[in-house]
Amino acid sequence: MLLRRLLSAVAIASALALPVQEAAAQAEPLRLGFLTIRSGPLAAGGRQMEEGINLFLKERNFTLSGRKVELIIADTGGQPALAKTKTQELVERDKVHVIIGPLATFEALAIDDYIMQAKVPLITPTSAAQVDLAQQKKSDYVIHAAGTAAQPTHVLADYAAKKLGFKRIATIADDFTYGHEGTAGFQRVFEDSGGKVVQKLWSPLNAPEYGTYVGQLKTNVDAVYAGFAGTNGLRFLRQYSEYRLKMPVLGNPTCVDEGVLKNMGDEAIGVYSASWYSAGIDTPDNKKFVQAIQAEYKVTPGFYTAGTYTAGLFLEEAMNNVNGKFEDKAAFLKALRSVRLTHGPMGPIRLDEYGKPVLNVYIRKVERKDGQLVNTIVETFRDVSQFWTYDAKQFLAAPQYARDIPPAKNLE
Repeated sequence: MLLRRLLSAVAIASALALPVQEAAAQAEPLRLGFLTIRSGPLAAGGRQMEEGINLFLKERNFTLSGRKVELIIADTGGQPALAKTKTQELVERDKVHVIIGPLATFEALAIDDYIMQAKVPLITPTSAAQVDLAQQKKSDYVIHAAGTAAQPTHVLADYAAKKLGFKRIATIADDFTYGHEGTAGFQRVFEDSGGKVVQKLWSPLNAPEYGTYVGQLKTNVDAVYAGFAGTNGLRFLRQYSEYRLKMPVLGNPTCVDEGVLKNMGDEAIGVYSASWYSAGIDTPDNKKFVQAIQAEYKVTPGFYTAGTYTAGLFLEEAMNNVNGKFEDKAAFLKALRSVRLTHGPMGPIRLDEYGKPVLNVYIRKVERKDGQLVNTIVETFRDVSQFWTYDAKQFLAAPQYARDIPPAKNLE
C-alpha cells in the first residue's frame, strides 16, 4: 500500500512538473547571431545591415511568434578568418539558434563548411557565392534572402544591349568574388545579346585611389560597367568625373546604392544600375519601410538595409509557421526553406530548389529630385531567377562564374 502511494505521488509530481518544464522551455529566447562589419571599406554596408535588423526587431518588440529574441552581434572586420572565428563563437559560446549575415562574399565562403558542420541555420543577405553556397555545394542550412551577384547584372546587360543599344563595353570592378561574379554575369548576357566586352580592369578592394585605373579606360566604348561595393563606387565616380570621361556608366547594385548615394554629387547623375531594391519602389510596404528608416536613423535605406530587413522577414515567417517552436530543428529548417514572402520592401520573393530567391530586379537611373539624388526605377523585371533565361541544368553544368570565366574573347 505504501509503495502504491509513493508511486502515485511520484506520478502526480511528474505530471505537475511537465507544464512547468514546457513553460520554462517556451520562456527561452531565440538567440539570433548577427555577423556585421564595422571597419574598412565595407563598414558603411555593415552599418546599414545593423540598421535593418535593429529596426525589424524594434518594430516587433524583439518578439517573434511569442518568443523573445536576443540579438548577439559579432564584428568580422571584413576578414574571412575572423568571420569564421566569430561564427564559431556565436555557435559554441553563445549557443545561437540561427545566424543572419555576413556582409561579404569571401566571409560567406569562409564559414560555409562550418555552418554545414554545426547545423545552425544561416540566413544570408550576401549576394555572391553564387555557385559555392547555392548550387553544387548546396547546404540545407544556408538560406539566401538576396539574389546572386550576377542576378541583377544579367538584367542590366540585357537592358544595356536591347534598350540602350550599347555594343561595346569596358568593365572595371573590385577584384574579389562579388566583383568577379557580377562582371561575369554582365559579360555573359551582354555578349550573348550581340555586344562585346572589349576591356576588363580589376582594382583592389582597398584601392587607395582610382586615377590609375580611370586613366586606362578606353574611350571608344559605348559605356563602362562599374562593379563596386561599399564606398568604392563613390570614390570611383568622383575620379571618373575628374578625368572628364563622358561614357555612360552602368553600375552593379552597390555602385550607386542609397547608402552611399547621399554622399555623391553630380558625378552620379545618369548612372544606370540594376538591383532587387530601390528606395523608390512604389509599394505601401516599401514606403512604410523607407519612412521608418528615415525616422529612426535619418538616412535613406539601401541594398544592405533592405536585404537584412528581408532576412528578418524570412525568420519571422518561419517562426510563425512553427508556432514559435524553433527547438524542433527539422521543422524550423523546413519552414525557413519554404518561405514565400508576399510582403516586404523588396517585393515578392520565393526560393528556388537551390535555396536562392526568385525576385524582382529593378533597372534604376540616378536623378536629382527636390535637391536630392535618387535611384528612379525605369523598368521592372519580374520573377528573375539566378539562371536568368538560361536552362538551369545547362547553367549548372557550365564552368562557374569567376574572374576569367566566361573567357574574354573580344578584348582589344
